[in-house]
Amino acid sequence: MAALGAGALPALAFPEPSLWWWAYVALVPWLLLVRTAPTARRAAMEGWCGGIGFVVAVHHWLIPSLHVFIVVVAALLGLLWAPWGVLVRSRLGGAPPAARALRAVAVIPSGWLVIELVRSWEALGGPWGLLGASQWEVPPALRLASVGGVWLVSLLVVAVNTAVVVLIAVPPARTPALAALAGGALAVSAVWLWAPRPAELSRARIAVVQPGVIEGADRRFAREAELTRALAGRGADLVVWGESSVGADLRERPDLAERLAALSRTAGAELLVNVDARRTDAAGGGGIFKSSVLVGPRGPTGARYDKMRLVPFGEYIPARNLLGWATSVGRAAGEDRLRGDRPVLMEVPDGFRFGPLVCFESAFPDMSRHLVREGARLLVVQSATSSFQGSWAPEQHASLAALRAAETGRSVVHATLTGVSAVHGPDGGRIGRPLGTDRSAAAVFDVPLAVGTTPYVRFGDWPVYGALALLGAVAAGALVRRRAASAS
Repeated sequence: MAALGAGALPALAFPEPSLWWWAYVALVPWLLLVRTAPTARRAAMEGWCGGIGFVVAVHHWLIPSLHVFIVVVAALLGLLWAPWGVLVRSRLGGAPPAARALRAVAVIPSGWLVIELVRSWEALGGPWGLLGASQWEVPPALRLASVGGVWLVSLLVVAVNTAVVVLIAVPPARTPALAALAGGALAVSAVWLWAPRPAELSRARIAVVQPGVIEGADRRFAREAELTRALAGRGADLVVWGESSVGADLRERPDLAERLAALSRTAGAELLVNVDARRTDAAGGGGIFKSSVLVGPRGPTGARYDKMRLVPFGEYIPARNLLGWATSVGRAAGEDRLRGDRPVLMEVPDGFRFGPLVCFESAFPDMSRHLVREGARLLVVQSATSSFQGSWAPEQHASLAALRAAETGRSVVHATLTGVSAVHGPDGGRIGRPLGTDRSAAAVFDVPLAVGTTPYVRFGDWPVYGALALLGAVAAGALVRRRAASAS
């Protein structure tokens, strides 16, 4: 039951925007179950089982790639929810006093946020499927994200779930719980009115080239070239191809570099392509990189960004000596990709500076925040997700652009090989029509270029620090009470 209650949220919230409200009650059955656990050990077990259900539901589209290994991953990550189960029981178990139940509305969400922080570590899968991301089409939630990032939205979602549990299961605290819900609604309204809005300074015409599902690097390149030629005369300032759109190092294939330069001249704009290929350094070493490369009318401009954060198992295997067997049961990486060592800003001549990100990196709030602090006026994400057609992965991934846009106050272009490609403005709202997974097309979007600094860009992950401080205060208080009881 715990696993079902946790799994219901991501399974419904991401692909169906009309079901965004479900997030605010989806955890209620799980919380009600855990609070009635007869022992702390049982609460930990129910927290673990619910965590397994949550992980599988959010990442179920990985099953064709990982097969049975998804069970191992879910069981390991699910352990993060075991102490949270104990926390829920300690705050809401039995017949808690009204004051303790009311404090739970802040303490339990803080515990959840720590789980999200830990599992956001790249080696544990990164911040994919954070609870707050389920609210990517809700304007008030996006305004909250501009203040405290996706973390603040996650806090709100779990706090509402906790308050509903208090209303159901703790009669003496119903009035304070209602007051807390009303106070939360007022706080969101205040944020809506107070939070600074990005100021549009100018606009740019960004073209997205989506070739669709095409096998073979040469055939895909030919389709991308055909779509790019069709952009001639449409006034694009930048043309964006998806991840792995070029299958050879341009320094070793000058013929490809010249073809791209000719396409740039035809389209009348720089091309941002993504090279997925082996690269050799001056010493004769090297390896496979995924690199965003800017190409102009005269060829590669020299602006290149090497992907820094790689997909576990998809692009490298953590502790390969120990877990390398995963390649025998799924489509795990046979060879580890190499990482870049720094973010890069690129510039369109006589235009604007933009920050490239590659695929998985759009899930990390800190990366887009850093690029904006360095001066990016636009964020560009190059992705593929072609391995997961027919699943919810393309929609889940594209939705992250809305969160990153709202957090940073900068438009985000999410360009893919096979869909979903989408563009979101500085407030997180969608611009134009997305290119779905059934389309092979090139589209030009009129994209606002905003200025100004959101509170999240300025102050960073302050909700996480607040949650850690609150849990530290709770732990310290419990320790003081225990020592006082022992002394007496």
